[in-house]
Amino acid sequence: MNDFSGVIQSLRGLVISCQAPVDSPMSEPMVIAAMALASINQGAVGVRIDTPAHVEAVRRRVSSPIVGLWKQMIPGFEVYITPQFEHALAIAQAGADVIAIDTTLRDRPGGETVADLIQRIHVELGKPVMADVDSLEAAIAAVEAGADLVGTTLYGYTSQTKHLTPPGFDLLEQMVKNLNVPVICEGGIASVEMASRAIDLGAFSVVVGTAITGIDLQVKAYRSKVESISI
Repeated sequence: MNDFSGVIQSLRGLVISCQAPVDSPMSEPMVIAAMALASINQGAVGVRIDTPAHVEAVRRRVSSPIVGLWKQMIPGFEVYITPQFEHALAIAQAGADVIAIDTTLRDRPGGETVADLIQRIHVELGKPVMADVDSLEAAIAAVEAGADLVGTTLYGYTSQTKHLTPPGFDLLEQMVKNLNVPVICEGGIASVEMASRAIDLGAFSVVVGTAITGIDLQVKAYRSKVESISI
């Protein structure tokens, strides 16, 4: 049996999600890699990266842990974060240390269960799994299926939780109380104060993305405020 304790413990602290919209100039692999290296240089313990090309580019410049994923939209299914083993395989081959997958209770493509997918990632790829969930029920099921870490990543982003606004501090509290694996707070962390609160509530790690690396959305938000000011 694989011992994932080393890489898991190395992720305690601040993890930066270095991602960009596919139509943004920021999505160039070398730019994502520069974001990742800058984050590590300033003390982040790891980075979260989407797509094999970006993981590969980051791996060439960063030795710190990479939580890798591959967002894939499959017709007829809402699950999109590393939905199938082939996507996990590509991310692992690109150099990811941890594979992030959607473990919500929604229908999955290909007929493979969450437990099956996690088992294959553990055995065939030798990688730990971060389960991205939207509810306590999904979190408990993910741990029972073998997930090594669980994140609040999809709170507010599924049809069942779209009425809720990240960060999911209430879900975080419930997960910390009910799970026996490290809990990661991800989604909607927009300030240092929010990150601090997540740690106070028992988060093992905090993932910050848009607030630090999301230049497209940040500029858009500032522009809308500036343009709304009457001169």
